[in-house]
Amino acid sequence: MPNRVPIPRPPEPISAKPARAPNPAPEPLDGVAETLDRAAGALVAQATGGISPATLVQSFSDWWTHLAMSPGKQLTLVAKSARKTQRLADFAMRAQEQQDPAPAIEPLPQDRRFRDPAWKQAPYNLISQAFLLNQQWWHAATTGVGGVSAHHEQVVEFATRQVLDMFAPTNFVATNPVLRQRILETGGRCLVDGARHLFEDLGRTMRGEPPVGVQAFPVGEAVAATPGKVVLRNQLIELIQYAPTTETVRHEPVLIIPAWIMKYYILDLSPENSLIAWLRDQGYTVFAISWRNPRPADRGMDMDDYRRLGPMAALDAIGAITGAARTHALGYCLGGTLLAITAAAMARDGDERLASLTLLAAQTDFTEPGELSLFIDEAQVNLLESMMWSRGYLESAQMGGAFQLLRSSDLIWSRVLSTYLMGQREPLNDLMAWNADGTRMPYAMHSQYLRRLFLGNDLAEGRFLADGRPVTLSAVNAPMFVVGAETDHVAPWRSVFKIHLFSDSAIRFLLASGGHNAGIVSEPGHAGRHYRVLSRPAHGPALDAEDWLARAEARDGSWWLDWKRWLDSQSGEPAPPPPLSAPERGYPARIDAPGSYVRER
Repeated sequence: MPNRVPIPRPPEPISAKPARAPNPAPEPLDGVAETLDRAAGALVAQATGGISPATLVQSFSDWWTHLAMSPGKQLTLVAKSARKTQRLADFAMRAQEQQDPAPAIEPLPQDRRFRDPAWKQAPYNLISQAFLLNQQWWHAATTGVGGVSAHHEQVVEFATRQVLDMFAPTNFVATNPVLRQRILETGGRCLVDGARHLFEDLGRTMRGEPPVGVQAFPVGEAVAATPGKVVLRNQLIELIQYAPTTETVRHEPVLIIPAWIMKYYILDLSPENSLIAWLRDQGYTVFAISWRNPRPADRGMDMDDYRRLGPMAALDAIGAITGAARTHALGYCLGGTLLAITAAAMARDGDERLASLTLLAAQTDFTEPGELSLFIDEAQVNLLESMMWSRGYLESAQMGGAFQLLRSSDLIWSRVLSTYLMGQREPLNDLMAWNADGTRMPYAMHSQYLRRLFLGNDLAEGRFLADGRPVTLSAVNAPMFVVGAETDHVAPWRSVFKIHLFSDSAIRFLLASGGHNAGIVSEPGHAGRHYRVLSRPAHGPALDAEDWLARAEARDGSWWLDWKRWLDSQSGEPAPPPPLSAPERGYPARIDAPGSYVRER
């Protein structure tokens, strides 16, 4: 068979090659334009409390336009209005004939505004029923309109609910029987006391002082009082090693990574409800990260800095001090998300120092982040970036205000009623004092967090970069203990549950009673606590959230005990405790816990 000689192809005509446009020269006014835009955005954010007016305009325009084009929806709303008017009239007639007539509408289970028996007396029963029926109608009007985007519908429903909560009959003297009775009993003194409380709180806010009552919980004494030593300090964290209380400890230490939006001692509140102290008493060597409160000079710190100077630096120190090859790691809220990123990066790089992961109310998928998504879209993030651009950071009060708006009837208007109208200042407890002790977030990190995780969902979809290379949750093989909370508005448990979809690791998922904070601070002996729990073996099939809920075992008591049993099963035999610091290896005991960073404001 003769050899076949390849026939060379003629060269491609030059005209067939795609032309590459040269990079455009930078406009001389680009820098000035960006500065003006950012400055203008910062002014708008300051005037609106960080709420984007563009998002509100877009949302209401979307809703109103589609509602105007929906005659069927309009007809339904007219019919609903007529039925609700009829129900109210029927209730009014029955109220004249009966002592305690059946209501025309019941409040939602979480709505406690009309529980006092005084609201069953005329005319306040009619006022409260009219308000609840009107609230229900507006919910129907702002939802279910064809063509409106899901995000815009949520914004419109939320904004309408805020207006209704503002004008609820509970907020006015003329329409609140409980308040009127209080005024009569005190001879009007409650209004004087309320005004005094109002001016006191306004003065403290203007001076940047903490709320009244925080002084009863000094850090390092009443809270964050578990004995220990700061064994590492860098520009972002202090690492605290806690003194052992048992003769032997498990070989694997535990590293606790809290969220950086608040101080770490949510897990070290009063001695009786401190998770850190309790875990130490169970025979574990406990380390905790205390994040520094960022300053304007830290504006360039990003997620890589938080990972490198936080968990990675802590793991280096723990290994040097204890000699342990593997460490259990616990991450709470944003700290749990950072732990998941860290674990994925370590698995990618062949770093096997993590013995297990415990994720508390921590999201790894952000497609359904709950009501917090109301404050996160392109326009909103752009406005927040402008605010952070001018300061170098985001104030914790900004995020705290968003959380309060999610439950405005409980967290804002009930406080206005009780403190400023009834003159009764609610005493602070340790959790409330901690909640008032927030931290800032640097510009680069928070912008990256919002854009890459919330808007882009890069972590769940394998695009998130650590050290310039992508990480995937599927690479994580360490066993996981994952906790969601039933009424969590910040990290909804069904969103937390989605870790099952991204990792083949063995996962024990636990659903605790309570919310984002109270569900986690659930010490043994706390009355009324319960949880559901179910394990999935490594490489086992992933249930959806509803199937899991139907199959999970319901138990009473604190979930801490279940976690301790699981942690024991992942640990080696007890041994004498390691030294408290290792100065010969560069980790001396610097100062006593809780350190200095937790005190910075």
